[in-house]
Amino acid sequence: MTETSQRGSQDAARYNSGSSGWAGWVVFGGVILIMLGAFQVIEGLVALFDDGFYAVRPNGLVVNVDYNTWGWTHLVIGIVGVLAGLGLLVGNMAARVVGVVVACLSALVNLAFISAYPVWSAIMIALDVIVIYAIIVHGRELKDPYT
Repeated sequence: MTETSQRGSQDAARYNSGSSGWAGWVVFGGVILIMLGAFQVIEGLVALFDDGFYAVRPNGLVVNVDYNTWGWTHLVIGIVGVLAGLGLLVGNMAARVVGVVVACLSALVNLAFISAYPVWSAIMIALDVIVIYAIIVHGRELKDPYT
């Protein structure tokens, strides 16, 4: 066997041998996604119950809708985010897909919400990007136990 084919078979064996040290990134992504979901739920509840809390009136937001709409949007994204994060921790493939979609939606919603709460929205967007990185780059490290 040539050196190239040996290296290829070693790479294939390493790929199929289970999780590596990078699996921690996916666990990290799952935990952060759960935290982001909880933060989104809190942000949604604040928008629903105390719209005077935010820095600008609804007409000063990027998307001109009332805080009740924003509250429900944050609440739904948060609940789905928590569930996707829990699914990531058990290695579910569907949770990886949903996690990336939720993190992308969360980043976009926080970008639209940035004038109401600028620092918090910027932190949420940064954490969303880290979650997307962890899931996309290292998502295969945690295998679905049913496959």
